[in-house]
Amino acid sequence: MNIGIVNDMPLAVEALRRAVTLKPEHHIIWIAKNGAEAVEQCAKETPDLVLMDLLMPGMDGVEATRRIMASTPCAILLVTVSVSANAWRVYEAMGHGALDAVNTPALGVGHPRASAAPLLTKMDTIARLIGDKYGMQSAAERGGGTALSCRHNWLVTIGASAGGPAAVATVLRVLPKAFPAAIVVIQHVDEQFAAGMAEWLNQHSALPVRVTREGDRPVAGVVLLAGTNDHLVLKAADRLGYTPEPRDYVYRPSVDVFFQSVSQLWLGNAVGVLLTGMGRDGALGLKALRNQGHYTIAQDQASSAVYGMPKAATALNAAVDIVPLERIAARLVQACTSNMKG
Repeated sequence: MNIGIVNDMPLAVEALRRAVTLKPEHHIIWIAKNGAEAVEQCAKETPDLVLMDLLMPGMDGVEATRRIMASTPCAILLVTVSVSANAWRVYEAMGHGALDAVNTPALGVGHPRASAAPLLTKMDTIARLIGDKYGMQSAAERGGGTALSCRHNWLVTIGASAGGPAAVATVLRVLPKAFPAAIVVIQHVDEQFAAGMAEWLNQHSALPVRVTREGDRPVAGVVLLAGTNDHLVLKAADRLGYTPEPRDYVYRPSVDVFFQSVSQLWLGNAVGVLLTGMGRDGALGLKALRNQGHYTIAQDQASSAVYGMPKAATALNAAVDIVPLERIAARLVQACTSNMKG
């Protein structure tokens, strides 16, 4: 991949340069000292991946991410001295379209490859995502059972990736405290950020948000967030749990895997919502939900930070409706009170 590095600290730049060059398939095409310079460099030569610092003089990494994704969108990996200490900035930048975050490799501490391993692992995952034009073989493609016919309780399933945290927050912010459906959110996010993201979403939601635990039941008026690097699924008609299978998915947790499990096992009505994100995860799962008669929504292009996943769903005719982000919550309220179908 062609890499752009954005960091104002020479030692951090050197640590990143050494880490990136451990793999010959990666090439550093430019280095920027702050966010404003990064925006300019992306406009001149857009890389495959930007390694973006968060704290810099002038324009910080959050604002630089927002501007890059608005003008010359590309994959952005946040690289900062401490992800945990900058968690709120991480979620904000991910809301603008950053894909993931990792700590800056230590320079001169331990074996170089061991120090660089977390960064290189994230980069490998993003490289697979960038190269995945049509997606890995999904659960929907591998076949599945038939949804049961008894329909009573409501479940809203939401899938998102790049730009997802802010999009999910926008939807939850409008939903009333008396919302009559259970909500499960599958966001492409490393498990180390899941608990913090749930806390962050709680600040934007009248409904309680927490990480899903093994064996949890979907409950009306509660938002459950996928919380590990394994896939969240329905393991029974009323029980959630995690599974490592399929192991070869670049998307973890996978929206497709969860949506497919809902299409197979959920006894009530379901609404599938596919929000902003890179790639195509969720498109076939959304189609499976529609095929079972459930109501499905894809976010429209104009309001998507990254129009990848919703675009793939639209191409498959998986969405009953294509809706601007700010109108999705109203559609959910309408669906769960008027028995809308796909």
